[in-house]
Amino acid sequence: MDPVIIVGAGPVGLALSLALAAQGVPSVVLDEGPGKEEPRPARSVVLRADMAAMVERLGCTTLRDEGVRWVGWRGMRRRQVVRHLELDLGLGGTEEWSEDPASPAAPAAPLHIPQHALARGLRDAIARQKLVELVPEARLDTIEQDRDGVVAHTRGPAGTWWRGSHLVGCDGARSTVRKLLGIRFPGRTAVERHAVAALRTELPWPGEALLHRQPPWRGAAEEIGARPLPDGVWRIDWLLPPRGDLVTPDALIARVRETLAGWCDGVTPPYELIDTGVHTLHHRLARRWRVDRVLLAGDAAHLLGAVGTQGLDEGLRDVDNLAWKLALTWHHGGSDRLLDSYQSERRAAVATRLRAADQSLPVLRGGGGLRTYLPGATRGHDALLTDGHVGRGPLGAPPAYPHSPLAPPYADGRIPVGTPPGAPVEDVRVTAPDGTTVRLRDRLGRGRLLVLLIAPGTGVWDRRHWRTAGVMPRLEEAVRGLPVRAEVLVSESYPGAPAHAVLLVRPDGHLVAAFSGVRPEELHAAADAVRGGPLTDREPVGVSPEKSSETSSGAPVESDRTADMH
Repeated sequence: MDPVIIVGAGPVGLALSLALAAQGVPSVVLDEGPGKEEPRPARSVVLRADMAAMVERLGCTTLRDEGVRWVGWRGMRRRQVVRHLELDLGLGGTEEWSEDPASPAAPAAPLHIPQHALARGLRDAIARQKLVELVPEARLDTIEQDRDGVVAHTRGPAGTWWRGSHLVGCDGARSTVRKLLGIRFPGRTAVERHAVAALRTELPWPGEALLHRQPPWRGAAEEIGARPLPDGVWRIDWLLPPRGDLVTPDALIARVRETLAGWCDGVTPPYELIDTGVHTLHHRLARRWRVDRVLLAGDAAHLLGAVGTQGLDEGLRDVDNLAWKLALTWHHGGSDRLLDSYQSERRAAVATRLRAADQSLPVLRGGGGLRTYLPGATRGHDALLTDGHVGRGPLGAPPAYPHSPLAPPYADGRIPVGTPPGAPVEDVRVTAPDGTTVRLRDRLGRGRLLVLLIAPGTGVWDRRHWRTAGVMPRLEEAVRGLPVRAEVLVSESYPGAPAHAVLLVRPDGHLVAAFSGVRPEELHAAADAVRGGPLTDREPVGVSPEKSSETSSGAPVESDRTADMH
């Protein structure tokens, strides 16, 4: 069977290849570059806790060694701290939290890592993976589709034709795949500009991330951010005027010295400047994310990042959403609804995030005016920015897919729980089939549904006989009859769920539905909806290319091309 072709070897393309391999799907990653990342400490990324956990499941080890989880978040305005949050460092932390002092929940700590370190960790994981072929210096110039697959041609040391079941463009903002498909990419250019520096020094709040608005010293930027990295390194961002002058090295050094002195009682502490740059943020959204067997992901499909939103984090959510759908289609075939749901869900989620950021920017960046003097206005602005940076609210919370095409039909046995249908499930502790206790998040990304039984008292069960206790035999029989693979898990409790409730969870961790007890027919109908409904009668995806000699344009596949095809 033909592999999936992935164009682009940035973190999104590399992560997609590993996510497919975890589900038994081979892939070819076409890397336009030489196959390695240039170290740039000033180019770093922030991952929410759930995406960091996903990347670790893929085998990337650099997150723990070269990334930092913030211990706290500090918001300052002029000379005062206006918001200070302690963050949950637990690797199984949840994004659901409350600012109520009586609540024990804290925001899950985001993870901050240089992008080159993340990419290197993913490449190292690929080196241990037999199902991924990484091809350097392979520049795409042609895509053709037929009924059974995709043909792609690359330039390079030896021009080559590649044959795949599907092709995914993860090739960045200037995506060749998107241009070859003729897909429009409307939006706004240079929404924000930031001067960036990575430097080694000591700041008064070790391990905490900081956002300082309207610093009091002369010539300061309107907003300055500081994010810790390992070994005493910090990334510092200065928000630049929309149409300001070029940032010269001397001007940047002056900013560094003034900022460090402003934070350290007027004295510039010793520092080592490691890397600098200017980061320009754009807001764009591709009109289409799927054209038959070709799809877009990451920066090829969307650009965002202003007001705390994180572009790469969203790109990894594309991977999480798409990988299991591609894997199911690759192994078993599938209805168009399954792959169409990738665009429906993810494009709507990113559009909502972009809309929230674009609506917030005039308020936060407008400066002056009546809003500045309204009671509570600045407090609301600070809360909005905090939400965007720590992963909460319309600017930062993990997306939900309440109107998914894969949502199951209404059923009498459906019940509400603490998680709405389509939203990410809570990362509760569960008993796995082998009797061990793990986090629910540890069972995601394997291409199968999770069926979670809520059974109080699980902790005292005899691990040798728990699968024969209570309703478990009936539940396991129902799960064996599902139209897609599924795994039974058991938990002591789940927010808002009564005893003996059964939750059906997608492979990417989003709740499908909750039922009052074991209801085989309703569970089957919900699982059928998740796979996109009954399969089509067309041949399974991945059949041999020899079965079709026609391209999507009607031109025959030339014999010398077939001989060169991979």
